[in-house]
Amino acid sequence: MKPGFSIHVAKENLKFSAAHFIAYPGFREPLHGHNYQIGVRVEGRLAATGYVLDFGLIKRLTREIADRLDERTIVPALSDCLRIERDGRQVHLRYEDDSFSLPASDVAILPIVHSSAEELARYIWNELYKALADRNALADVIAIEISVAEGPGQAAVYSSEIETK
Repeated sequence: MKPGFSIHVAKENLKFSAAHFIAYPGFREPLHGHNYQIGVRVEGRLAATGYVLDFGLIKRLTREIADRLDERTIVPALSDCLRIERDGRQVHLRYEDDSFSLPASDVAILPIVHSSAEELARYIWNELYKALADRNALADVIAIEISVAEGPGQAAVYSSEIETK
C-alpha cells in the first residue's frame, strides 16, 4: 500500500430501508426489504486546511442520498426484463406473468439494471460524486469508495479513481 491520506465515514444514520427484487429473464426474487448501511471512503491529498475532505460534508451529502432511497421500493429503470409504466400517481411494473402497482411516491426509479447492492453502491458513488462536483469539493480527491451493506457482515463495494481534467 502506498502512503497517503483517506477518510472513512460509516455512521449509524447513513442508512436506508428499502424494498427490492432482483429480476432477469426466467428468474425473479420475491419482493423483500433490507436495512441498508452506507460506508464512504475518500482518498486524497492533504489540503492546506489539514483535511482530505470535511467529514461533515460527506455525512450530510450521503445522508441526503440515503433519504431519497429510504422507505421506497427500488426499481431498476434499465432492466432488460421489467416493464415500467407511470400512470398518474401510480407506477406499474410487469415482469413476465407478474405485475405490481405501487404509489409513485413509494418508488425510487434508479438508472441501474438490477437493484443489487453492487449497483446501489455504484449509483450512490455517482450521486456523491455529482454532489461534491457541484460544490467544487473534488480538487484534492483521488478516489471514492462506497460500500452498501444489506446486513451485518455482508456488503458490496464500488470504488473508482477521480479523473482529473
